[in-house]
Amino acid sequence: KPRRYQNGENSIEVSPSRYGLATVHDRDVLIYCISQCMAALNDGRKVSRSMRFKAHDLLVATNRRTSGQGYKLLKDALRRLQGTQIETNIRQGGKEYFKVFGLIESAEIIRETREGRMQALEITLSDWIFDAIDAKDGKILTLSPQYFHLRKPLERRLYEIARKSCGSKNSVWRYRLDTLQKKTGSLSTAKEFRRMVKTIVEANEESRHIPDYSFELDDDVLVIRPSSNFTRIYQEPEVISTIDRVQISTKGYETA
Repeated sequence: KPRRYQNGENSIEVSPSRYGLATVHDRDVLIYCISQCMAALNDGRKVSRSMRFKAHDLLVATNRRTSGQGYKLLKDALRRLQGTQIETNIRQGGKEYFKVFGLIESAEIIRETREGRMQALEITLSDWIFDAIDAKDGKILTLSPQYFHLRKPLERRLYEIARKSCGSKNSVWRYRLDTLQKKTGSLSTAKEFRRMVKTIVEANEESRHIPDYSFELDDDVLVIRPSSNFTRIYQEPEVISTIDRVQISTKGYETA
C-alpha cells in the first residue's frame, strides 16, 4: 500500500505497482548504475541516463546469485523499480511544485540465453535520479563492498544513515529512536522498532558485520561512531554532533 511521509511542509508519497513496492535490495541496481556514472565521470567520459552493461557484472558486484533464479529475481527488481511511483511537493522561492516520477524510466534486456539468463542489460534512469547525480558534482559518498552482504533492510538503513551523517570525519552522531524511526521509514511500533535496533546493535558488537561504524544504544538514543580503521587517516579531534537540537524562543527563555 502507498506510504506517505510528512516533514513540516514537505511531503513525499511512494506508491507500488502491481509488482509491489521497490525494496532496499532493489536499490542495489540504482547504486550500481550510479557507480557506473561516477566511474565514467572520473575518467572524463560523458554520461547519459541510458547505460548498458552485463547483467552478470551487476549480480557479482551486488553480491547476488548468478543462477537462473538470480536473473529472475533481477527481472522482478527491475519491474518494481520501474513501477514504483513517487509524488512529492518541492518548495523553491516561495512557490510549491508538484512532481511525480519513477525510479527508472525503462529497462531492456538486449540479449538473453536459451537458459533464460540475461547477457546484456540497458537501464534508463529517471530524470530525478540522473539530475541528483549531476547536482552532486562528483561528490558522492562511496559505500563499502561489505554493504551488499547486509541482508536485513534495517541494517542497511543504519549503515546509510551513519555513512551520510559521519561522512569522512571522525565525528559522533546521536539519534533519538523516534527520529531514527522516521528516517528509516519503519512502520513498526515504537516498542518493536527499539527491539529490532537493540538486536542489530548487540549482534554488531559481537561480529562487527556492519562495516566502518559501531553502534551503541543509550536508553532511547542510538550513538554512531566511525571505527578506528575507517578514521585513522584523519587527524581532526572527535567532534560530537547531534540531529536533535532543542531551540528555545526568546520569550520562552525569558519565562524560564
